[in-house]
Amino acid sequence: MRVPFTRGGPTVAVLRLTGVIAAGAGLGRKGLSLDGLAAPIQRAFNARGVRAVALAVNSPGGSPVQSALIAARIRQWAEQKDLPVYAFCEDAAASGGYWLACAADHVYAMPGSIVGSIGVVSSGFGFQEAIGKLGIERRVHTAGEKKAILDPFRPEKPEEVERLKSIQRELHGQFIDWVKERRGGRLQASDEELFTGEFWTGAKGKDLGLVDEIGEMRETLRKIFGDKTRFRLMNPPKGRFARMFGGELGGALAGSSVGGFGHDLADGLVTAAEERAHWSRLGL
Repeated sequence: MRVPFTRGGPTVAVLRLTGVIAAGAGLGRKGLSLDGLAAPIQRAFNARGVRAVALAVNSPGGSPVQSALIAARIRQWAEQKDLPVYAFCEDAAASGGYWLACAADHVYAMPGSIVGSIGVVSSGFGFQEAIGKLGIERRVHTAGEKKAILDPFRPEKPEEVERLKSIQRELHGQFIDWVKERRGGRLQASDEELFTGEFWTGAKGKDLGLVDEIGEMRETLRKIFGDKTRFRLMNPPKGRFARMFGGELGGALAGSSVGGFGHDLADGLVTAAEERAHWSRLGL
């Protein structure tokens, strides 16, 4: 491992990976996407005097594609710069959040952190009876007989559900392959136990091999690199609305334009509800 010369103690670059993983996140909006994280990741691995990169993960998951893209970018820079990566699971590193944690060489968690949830989920609502009671007729015209499958305003068809499940199985296989690639011989349980979508505490995750050690970021890295270790946060600050309102709604409203505030407010409320649904699956 390359060890750069530094003055005043070694530097660890910190990337905060907080929120639901989704395309379009970043750019002032709360959440995680490669678009919003590409620049902070690059800065982290190119920071002057950096000895390691720490991932502070607090995510219930989200898009499998964005999870894979973010993790791949972290690994590309880690290998290019020959720097170790440490992940620290906070409230949750579940589903896509655990995918991100696996981009690290070493995974730590708090005893009460939620880790795992190695699976794929799709959810929605069926409105066909509701629109019937309202006297509404659903009209759908397609070119391509499979174009409108799983329409929430029409009854589910078994063949359409099976098509969705086949895609889920494929994505699940990709997730499993990634965990095995990154965790390798450290896993201490069978596939049947680890890859059902179940989640565990950080303490149990350590027993299963999903987590290497129990530990908090600053204390752990100062034990590794010395008491004079400095931490540099690489993520940009939250947007104006996030600072004003705070929490999920503030993050969802960040970046709203004045002219389109009503539309953005509604969109922000929907986003906040979707984020809450992700966290609620973990009991958080």
